[in-house]
Amino acid sequence: MIDRPSHPTSAPINQPRRSVLSLRKLALMASVVAGLGAAVYGFSPSSGNFDLLTTPAHAQVNSEVSKIQTPVGFADIVERVKPSVISVKVRIKEKMSNTDEDGSPFRPGSQMERFFRHFGGPDGLPPGLRGRHGPTMGQGSGFFISPDGYAVTNNHVVEGADRVEVTTDGGKTYTAKVIGTDPRTDIALIKVEGGSDFPFAKLSTSKARIGDWVLAVGNPFGLGGTVTAGIVSANGRDIGNGPYDDFIQIDAPVNKGNSGGPAFDMQGNVIGVNTAIYSPSGGSVGIAFSIPASTVQSVVTQLKDNGAVSRGWIGVQIQPVTQDIADSLGLKKAEGALVSEPQPDGPADKAGIQSGDIIKSVNGTPVKDARELARTIGGIAPGKEIKIELLRKGQDKTVTLTLAKMPSEKEARADFGRGRNRGEMSREVPRLGLTVAPAASVAGAGKEGVVVTDVDPNSAAAERGFKEGDVILEVAGRNVTDPGEVREAIKSAQADNKNSVLMRIRSGGSLRFVAVPLAKG
Repeated sequence: MIDRPSHPTSAPINQPRRSVLSLRKLALMASVVAGLGAAVYGFSPSSGNFDLLTTPAHAQVNSEVSKIQTPVGFADIVERVKPSVISVKVRIKEKMSNTDEDGSPFRPGSQMERFFRHFGGPDGLPPGLRGRHGPTMGQGSGFFISPDGYAVTNNHVVEGADRVEVTTDGGKTYTAKVIGTDPRTDIALIKVEGGSDFPFAKLSTSKARIGDWVLAVGNPFGLGGTVTAGIVSANGRDIGNGPYDDFIQIDAPVNKGNSGGPAFDMQGNVIGVNTAIYSPSGGSVGIAFSIPASTVQSVVTQLKDNGAVSRGWIGVQIQPVTQDIADSLGLKKAEGALVSEPQPDGPADKAGIQSGDIIKSVNGTPVKDARELARTIGGIAPGKEIKIELLRKGQDKTVTLTLAKMPSEKEARADFGRGRNRGEMSREVPRLGLTVAPAASVAGAGKEGVVVTDVDPNSAAAERGFKEGDVILEVAGRNVTDPGEVREAIKSAQADNKNSVLMRIRSGGSLRFVAVPLAKG
């Protein structure tokens, strides 16, 4: 407040009135000049001070501002949720091999080894796969989801453990047992013995919105419960961990030891389980990833009931529909999942799904891309009947099939011999930069298709990953067995004014589709 200046007692009685009117005019003019962006003060005879003049415009602005005000701090929320967070300590008794003799994904330099080096441990492995002699200790975080002691953490925190201990926020230590784990989503359910009234957190039933506040609570570096704050940066992130990647990206500083800990929203509900960070140096750089609460709920329910997760399986190799592939097929949008190959005697094969089909929807729900198809099918119980809408050579088709149970391990490897005799059958394919020969004329290439015997390093084919030894099985939907058929299929695509030609190739034992741009002229 500004004190009212004193006036001589001999001043005329109407002097203060003129002063008040003039001051109000000046204040009003100032408010106009300022665009009503600042508070307007006027002299009030009743209080003897300059008071805030409330106008309809100011009342509206103040009302709108009050609606979007955010909490000054997070202390009340933290006080409520922090007791549900626990520290998880494990002991691995025996050495477990992490060699790549059996194709381990954790071999040195592999993607998964780098993934866990950033988050899971200094040797780049989850506790259960650290190849050391003697007992190995590991540590992470977790949180209670029910008062009777059920708690959630990461699979890589407890995998291979022969002893699990948890320490509560109050400092009490309990023994826990592993109820079940799901490596595909990196979720584990444990049960703490010795209590029935543990403080627990609730899983959120709504999807996290980009820009929402988030609190990450855990036990980094074994220092005790620690809280960091940030916002939701993105949804649906794929970090190359598996076909079910659907991570929430947050920018709250999350460090080693937070693995398995919860990320809370401003209502105190768990929106995700902190699982990984992106970190070139090993420290937090503001990019962390959490498993969404919806995924956690689905997995935990099955782990509690069955001790394992059963997922639906249709038995197809799929790949994304890129813009090049969409153009080659005459599609307006690059959406759906392209079937590279149905597995023999699998549900898709029995239902008549063919290589080259594009799966557009499942039970009426559109399929945006290949990852979404994998998540959708994986979220349906085996034995359920589903309807799949697909596109086959420009025509819509609907098939009905019964989902099978996903095998624990799929045999996806094949030893494709690369020894060959080029002979005199190789022919250059114009406009693509490829030299091909009938597969039957090249040792180890099989009897179907044409084998690539040379690739121009400056060609479009080289840019699309073609290499010597690849076998081309189809060009523009036509089976090919010699170079002449390849050239004819390309000419036909050019006559249809296609900018690229779609090929189905076998490379290293796996099948995939590649759209190769056609050279002009």
